[in-house]
Amino acid sequence: MTSPPPSPATPAAPATHSIGAAGRALIQTFEACQRARSDGCFEAYPDPASGAAPWTIGWGSTGPDIHRGLIWTRAQCDARFNHQLAAFAAQVAHAIGPAPTSANQFDAMVAFHYNTGAIARARLTRLHIAGDYARAKSAFADWTRANGVVLPGLVRRRAAEAALYAMP
Repeated sequence: MTSPPPSPATPAAPATHSIGAAGRALIQTFEACQRARSDGCFEAYPDPASGAAPWTIGWGSTGPDIHRGLIWTRAQCDARFNHQLAAFAAQVAHAIGPAPTSANQFDAMVAFHYNTGAIARARLTRLHIAGDYARAKSAFADWTRANGVVLPGLVRRRAAEAALYAMP
């Protein structure tokens, strides 16, 4: 049985497709700035699952410009985070199109996409678009593996995203 679609009183994702405070907080809980140095800067670190690439810095930032030995200030970490959030929010908005979406659903999907990069191919996206919100919530749990191994951190993260998705 599916949950009813959001009522007209339920706020839709903002027209600017920006992530809200709940989504930002969720991401920052799981993507805490790691590898703080004594000088207040942050150092790039290898992927926890592989111990190698992709290298990560700040609030979970990866990319071809992130490499071993890279050092950023907190301001650089925050600026990259804000830039990435805008890009990921736009990608989620594109993937879900005009589907009725509450602000919390949008934030949860942006948090999911920020970690996986998989919003366009995820089953949860198809279920959300179809209005099958209960199954979409359950589908967050499809993404708890790294290199074929279930990781407790990903289980906790997907549960937190699903809980945010289900909040009115």
